Amino acid sequence: MNNPIKILLAEDEPSLGQIIKESLETRNFEVLLCLDGEQAYKTYKTENPLLLVLDVMMPKKDGFTLAKEIRLEDPGIPIIFLTAKSLTEDVVQGFNLGGNDYLKKPFSMEELIVRINALLKRNKPENDFDPIQFGKFTFNLKKQTLQIGATIDTLTHREAHLLHHLIKNKNQILDRSYILKKLWGDDDFFNARSMDVFITKLRKKLKRDTSVQIINVRGYGYKLIY
Repeated sequence: MNNPIKILLAEDEPSLGQIIKESLETRNFEVLLCLDGEQAYKTYKTENPLLLVLDVMMPKKDGFTLAKEIRLEDPGIPIIFLTAKSLTEDVVQGFNLGGNDYLKKPFSMEELIVRINALLKRNKPENDFDPIQFGKFTFNLKKQTLQIGATIDTLTHREAHLLHHLIKNKNQILDRSYILKKLWGDDDFFNARSMDVFITKLRKKLKRDTSVQIINVRGYGYKLIY
């Protein structure tokens, strides 16, 4: 059996949250259940889930606020909102804040599972999740790890996907504007500065193998060589 897909579920009704968790776990998902928005944000930062299911009305931090904060760090992760609200403006707000889907309570578990699978299929990287060898490193996109010898670095979602694109385009220029729009959603100045920070972090991790380098191609982008 394949390794379970990690999902973060934020639901402040413990009984409903447990029902959803148990139902998804029978379908080979690993479910991280959080009962409020603050706990959900901390769990997102440490556990690197592949999809978020967020209740809108939660204590400490509501689902819309949580999604807005996460979207600033990760424009690509799929988000499904769960809500008892039915007003059109609420649905519109959810999508405007970065939601990919919106499920109104009460809902059937089968419908939730279908929507989760559809988003995961749409969001799957072009290459499969098999570990990739480059230089002396082993990169695992699914686990978001970079290993050399006995040393294993855990990458953030964005670090992992940025490195994945660099590896796919090894010895070729990775267009700066393309990757900004792909991973950040916009190629404006502030996102460009953010990407520079992530490139610096990756370079630091890659120093353990001097044959591997990320070089700047001025005016165009970056190139991973090894």
